[in-house]
Amino acid sequence: MTKASTLVNVRWLAEKITSTTNKNLRVLDSSRYPYKNRNPRAEYQKEHIKGALFFDIAACSDVTSKYLNMLPSAQHFADCVGNLGISNDTHVVVYDTHKCGIFSAARAWWMFQHFGHDNVSVLNGGLQKWRNEGYPLTDEVTVVEPKKFRASPSNVSDVKTFEDIVQNIKDGGFQLVDSRSPELYAIDTPSGDIPGAVNIPFPSIIDENTGEVKSVKELKQLFQDKGIQLDQPITVTCRAGITACCLILAAKLGGKDDVSLYDGSWSEYSMRKFSTD
Repeated sequence: MTKASTLVNVRWLAEKITSTTNKNLRVLDSSRYPYKNRNPRAEYQKEHIKGALFFDIAACSDVTSKYLNMLPSAQHFADCVGNLGISNDTHVVVYDTHKCGIFSAARAWWMFQHFGHDNVSVLNGGLQKWRNEGYPLTDEVTVVEPKKFRASPSNVSDVKTFEDIVQNIKDGGFQLVDSRSPELYAIDTPSGDIPGAVNIPFPSIIDENTGEVKSVKELKQLFQDKGIQLDQPITVTCRAGITACCLILAAKLGGKDDVSLYDGSWSEYSMRKFSTD
């Protein structure tokens, strides 16, 4: 299977969309927000990149779980993406509509990788960059034929559990990094964080001048400034398993491919911790 570039820029995508020879590309709007005043699907229906489909992260999750955005079964994931016309040969490009250029697209990117699909990229700068560069948007509905997608979780160790986190508080087996922004800290109730966690807010991986992900050198320095060593085990967490994936992406660009995600994140930890103490 082809392994795609982690990031693609808006010019590259615009050229690929208009190319008559490119038949194996699927663009997904993977916007997912905790804010009640935003409806990502409605926003997608109003405007999106031509040919893009909406990837519903909330629906493509374990809907039986009381915790937010937990990973779905392999079959559920396969059904979700197969219905979007994606096969194991498809190059998937994901984006979201967050103002800083990335929020949930990295979660979609990570999910594809978790289920064995490396041929996936994140649109650098997201829809914000696309719009700012003057590329067109549409409300046209794209109709696709479902395809067969085989989901094969490639590395179960890339997901940590509540029990792993509790054990890590005791023995410090891995570095724990929390990607929540100050604003999301304020939303969480009860407020707080996991003992020992180091905060690297997800927007800090974005260059404010360009709206794109910072250079590899800057990303490495970002981790270093927070005392996080990229040559040592790292697990990332956030509010609900979404923005933590931005740090997985940043670490991958910095040369580290084995960062784990605490999928339950604060959504699970706070409920289980404060209901048992």
